[in-house]
Amino acid sequence: MFGRFMPQEGKFFDLFNAHAEQVVSGGRELSALMNQIGDTVVTADAHAQAIDLIETRADKITHETITLLHRTFITPFDRDSIHQLISRMDDILDMIQDIAESLVIYDIRKVSQEARQLADICLSCCERVKSVVALLSNMENAHAILKTCEEIDQLESDADHVMRSAISKLFREEPDVRQVIKLKIIYELLEIVTDRCEDVANIVEGIVLENS
Repeated sequence: MFGRFMPQEGKFFDLFNAHAEQVVSGGRELSALMNQIGDTVVTADAHAQAIDLIETRADKITHETITLLHRTFITPFDRDSIHQLISRMDDILDMIQDIAESLVIYDIRKVSQEARQLADICLSCCERVKSVVALLSNMENAHAILKTCEEIDQLESDADHVMRSAISKLFREEPDVRQVIKLKIIYELLEIVTDRCEDVANIVEGIVLENS
């Protein structure tokens, strides 16, 4: 079905894949930031700046996608789905950027193992977003697409479980109220990254069901 696109129709998939690359880059920087925070202040700032650059590149791709959408008469699938997909992918990086900025603003110099675990789950989600987007250009991949979406859903559930356990532990064991407030916010933001990845999976599932 998708094998006979005119060149500018196929361009949408190039843009989706380019954005997904940025999503994974952002996820890697986030994981590295969480695992290295506390080593030096420079390290945290460097990762935060790198995430800012990644988010800026992704914004440009989003803008190009939406511009192409307005200029293209025939699109590979529903126009609203295209807009939702690229926008929700952008939301992932916006949230990653929020986390990096929060770590710097709140002057968080030490994070828990649970925060690192959540960041690793976020990266796994981002990697699967990239995988599922790469499969989207061919509906013969429908089974693999839906399987990957299920994996994203499971990772989101895992993140929710880790977050709840981490917050419970935080209130029981952390004596510094300020640290409790800061880390609770970080835990919740990390879990929201997986929510945004799940949003992408839900949109992709809808596209597959409508076009296969």
